[in-house]
Amino acid sequence: MGEEVTTVTNKLTFRQKFSYSVGHVLNDLTASMWFTYMIIYFHQVKSFNNGLSGDLVLIGQISDAVFTPFIGYESDRVKGCFNMGKRKTWHLLGTICVMFSFPFLFVGCITCEHAPDWSQFIYYAPFVIIFQFGWASTQINHLSLIPDLTDCSNERTGLNGTRYAFTVLSNMIVYGIAWLLFDVHKSDDTTDQLSAADSNKFMMLVLIVVGVGVLFSLTFHVGVREKVKVDESEANEHITESTALLTIEKSALAKLVMTWKCWLKEKQFYQVAVIYMSTRLVVNVTQVYLPMYLTESIHLDKDSIAIIPLIVYVSGFVTSLLMKYVNAAVGRKFTYLIGIFFTLGACAGFYFLPQGSKLVYGTAVLSGIGGSTMLVTSLAMTADLIGENTESGAFVYGAMSFTDKLSNGAAIALVQQFHPCGSGCCPLCAGYYRRIVTFVPGSMSVIAALALATLIPTVLGTRTKQDKLRKQVQILENEVANGHYNSSDNTPA
Repeated sequence: MGEEVTTVTNKLTFRQKFSYSVGHVLNDLTASMWFTYMIIYFHQVKSFNNGLSGDLVLIGQISDAVFTPFIGYESDRVKGCFNMGKRKTWHLLGTICVMFSFPFLFVGCITCEHAPDWSQFIYYAPFVIIFQFGWASTQINHLSLIPDLTDCSNERTGLNGTRYAFTVLSNMIVYGIAWLLFDVHKSDDTTDQLSAADSNKFMMLVLIVVGVGVLFSLTFHVGVREKVKVDESEANEHITESTALLTIEKSALAKLVMTWKCWLKEKQFYQVAVIYMSTRLVVNVTQVYLPMYLTESIHLDKDSIAIIPLIVYVSGFVTSLLMKYVNAAVGRKFTYLIGIFFTLGACAGFYFLPQGSKLVYGTAVLSGIGGSTMLVTSLAMTADLIGENTESGAFVYGAMSFTDKLSNGAAIALVQQFHPCGSGCCPLCAGYYRRIVTFVPGSMSVIAALALATLIPTVLGTRTKQDKLRKQVQILENEVANGHYNSSDNTPA
């Protein structure tokens, strides 16, 4: 678990890849429960006020959005504790926060189960905030490790791909365990509808989910060793005159360091942010409203809300495993464009599918392939944007996640605000949900395509000022290597 002072290696071992890939499983498992079961648990099992249930989720999303950039900024500054490295230190802190806060959301209000809803709201709110802080800390620092672990773009894509594959598997695990608890092991007094009698099953589900997630987090911390950058003052003690960087080189290299202020001046930072934000909107809006589309728009049976999302996840899982090779073959930008085409095809399918159509299975496959391709490639683009500037990588990932959380919260709030029915559903819901799963992901795909087009003339990760400085450094290094440099006046001989 300690740090290794080594150079970055391009080829990672299987152990390193696997250990890294499972480092986000606890987050993925809890996120699946958060988005899928939080509202329905509070509404149908606890008979909690529906508005207050939504407010709890809203507090969580806002907290995550606020914490994310600050965690990224601090993670870049702090050296780390317990000889683990700064990224793993924050990851461990996040894991502890999630482990000791999330279960309380599904075990009932201890000593206040029969208190008024507003009183229970006050009880749950701190756990939601702590959970979202821990979740953000784990997410940002897990992503920030990718540029630190390898400087090979193909390896980075592979890590993003396997990371997303375990995200898909985590969702499948949650749904599988829930199916076993709610369907296979039914008690005699259990009805077809959720009720307070099912509270123990939710408690078992959350404890199993958190337990499994903690085991994977332990695997991550044991198997991944974070690289440490040698402090410049310490490194200078070992530099001889023949290999020392010249004064002008040191000055130039110092200017290559990217702070958060530097990132805000980079055009590519905003271009990639638009791509990442659009991708998350495509994936998340589809995930949230697909079940309503299936039951209200094309009137499929209730079991479709488990089968169809599972098909989306499975197709996304298979696709994520191929992303490393596709990116290597055709490049980032063309791979992302392929994902956009699949997503637009799925949107068209959702719009034109008639009621009861079995073609929804094929449309679900298109959605899974498109979403997975766009998501994995957008994460790889973010890693490419950071490039060698891993000293501020957490801020970049934090900023990307900030746009993700706020945009998704705003989008879902607007969808609910313009809902045609005052409460529940009415005949107008069929057309409304059809338009949501078609035009929201479709329009965001078009926006992502436009942002991608602006990146075509440039190479991801290049920065104008840094390129000029690198050229100066390269010239001086060549002069030194050829013995044409006069160290007395820091000019070429």
